[in-house]
Formats: sequence, structure tokens, C-alpha cells
Amino acid sequence: MLKFAPILLAILYALAMYRFSAWRTARMLDQQSTELADPALKQLIDRMAAALELPRIKVHIYEIDPVNGLAAPDGRIFITRGFYRKYANGEVSKEELASVIAHELGHVALGHSRRRMIDFSGQNALRTALAMVLTRFIPFIGVWIANALTTLLAARLSRGDEYEADEYAAALLTKAGIGTDPQKSLFLKLEELTANRAGAIPAWMMSHPKTDERIKAIEALEAKWGTA
Repeated sequence: MLKFAPILLAILYALAMYRFSAWRTARMLDQQSTELADPALKQLIDRMAAALELPRIKVHIYEIDPVNGLAAPDGRIFITRGFYRKYANGEVSKEELASVIAHELGHVALGHSRRRMIDFSGQNALRTALAMVLTRFIPFIGVWIANALTTLLAARLSRGDEYEADEYAAALLTKAGIGTDPQKSLFLKLEELTANRAGAIPAWMMSHPKTDERIKAIEALEAKWGTA
């Protein structure tokens, strides 16, 4: 029975972490967000809602500075204040920001946002279990190996989700008459907007695919759909 203790502890840890993470995330977003009220953006959001046959799509501004879009486990869509500020300053167009919203809608529709919370808890549990097992056989560096393995797993899963959300967004933007050009042009701006130098680390270590690979994937969809 004792040999299964690390696995049982990891499962209990995962369940506790999932519940705590979901509660903490919802509370943080509630306290630091307001509903988006921008007439120009609302027109584009309403076009996407009509394409999805929804009465409306609610988007919130999350009051933090980093440039990002978020899909909460409960299905809510958020644009950070930092991202909205880039739009207000003219660095990002309303169509490009709409493409971010479409991307986050993809995460919700495809179940990524809820699954990611579970994955996060599961990865922490896996990291804990691996560390407990490996340190028995490889003292001192067992924890490092466990961290490295779970980081690689998380990055691979995340990149797959990003490609799927990109495809969903491309289809939605096309159906809404906005097109995929804003999606591709934003990709070219993202590294500078987020101060992220993607070339500094291998693509397989990144949580997001490389920019050129994301654009090529969308162009392949355009060719398939005959919309290029």
C-alpha cells in the first residue's frame, strides 16, 4: 500500500488544487474587471455573435497591464487593460482586437479554458508524484527532472490548443465577414507588443507556436476554404 502513497497523494493534491485554482481565478477576475463598452468594437463583436447565432457576446476588460486575452473556466472572455490600451493608442486595430476575442471564444467553445484548469492541477500533481519517486532513485536532481518533464508536457499541450483556437477564430472571422487578415497581421505584432523574443528559446519549449507557423496554418486553411 505504501508504494501507491505518492500516486494517491498526487490525486488528492490535484483535486484540491483544481478547486482552489478555479475559486481564486473567478474571484480575481470578478474583482478586477468591468464589461467592455466600446461602440466600434461592439459592432464587430455583434457580427461574430450573429455568425454564432448568439444574442450577444460579453467581453470584459481585465485591469492588468500585460498584453493578453483570456478565456475563464466559466466561459467569460477578457481582454487586458494593457491590450485595450494598445488599441486605444492606435497600435492595434479594432479588427485585430476582434481576432483576439474570436481566438478566446475558440478556447471556450473547444473546452480548452476549463480543461487547462484541470491540466494545471494535474500537472502539479504529476510534478509532485514524479519528484517523490525520482528523488528516491536520483537524489538532488530528481525534482529538477520532474519539473523539466512536466514543463515540456504543458508546453506541448498548450501549443496544440493554440492551433485549434486559431482555426476556430479564422472560421468565425471569415463567417462574420471580418476575414483572417487582421488575425495574421496581429501575429506579426505580438512579439513586440508583449516584449517576447520568441527566437531566444526553442519552439518546442514555448507555450505558443512560432508566429510564422501560426500564419502558415491559417494560410493553409484559406487555401482549403478558397478564401485567400
